[in-house]
Amino acid sequence: MNIGLFFGSFNPIHIGHQIIAQYLLEFTELEQIWIIVSPQNPLKDPDSLIHAYDRLEMCKLAFEDQDAIQVKDIELHLPQPSYTIDTLTYLKEKYTAHQFSLIMGEDNLLSLPKWKNYELLLRDYQLYVYPRTGSATSILHTHPHVHLTATPKMEIAASFIRNAIKEGKSMQYFLDKKVFDFIQAKNLYKL
Repeated sequence: MNIGLFFGSFNPIHIGHQIIAQYLLEFTELEQIWIIVSPQNPLKDPDSLIHAYDRLEMCKLAFEDQDAIQVKDIELHLPQPSYTIDTLTYLKEKYTAHQFSLIMGEDNLLSLPKWKNYELLLRDYQLYVYPRTGSATSILHTHPHVHLTATPKMEIAASFIRNAIKEGKSMQYFLDKKVFDFIQAKNLYKL
């Protein structure tokens, strides 16, 4: 099975993430999408992150009605910080019958040379890249394993949602209802 791995902090997961996952499932060769919650991205500031298990629970709520999109806690059980190549090595050993591909935003494609062993990622995996506003093109855009998709551009950022909640604004329609209710019930992002 060809499984697309959608890594992220998902802090919080929002409708943009859901639309991207659904689009890639419907309009690419990917047969299943795994949402992989990263406990700590080595290229991001850890101070803005809420607990990984809260982020995992929000992802489960967002996709609980979608069998072909599954939420996985794989990186929560691996050494940290999380490096994509290490997670992929683990997955290849554990799920030998599956083929794994990466899902990433165009901004991540541009920063790929900063990733650990990025040459191996490009050599051994297919990368499905969704467009991001303001991203420049690079030589990686023409790599044979890079598939630029026509995924609708999502102008929604998790940082915008966190800041708006902190300011007391409702983000009701930016989030799945169950995710919104979870954030409200646990009083997340308000401090």
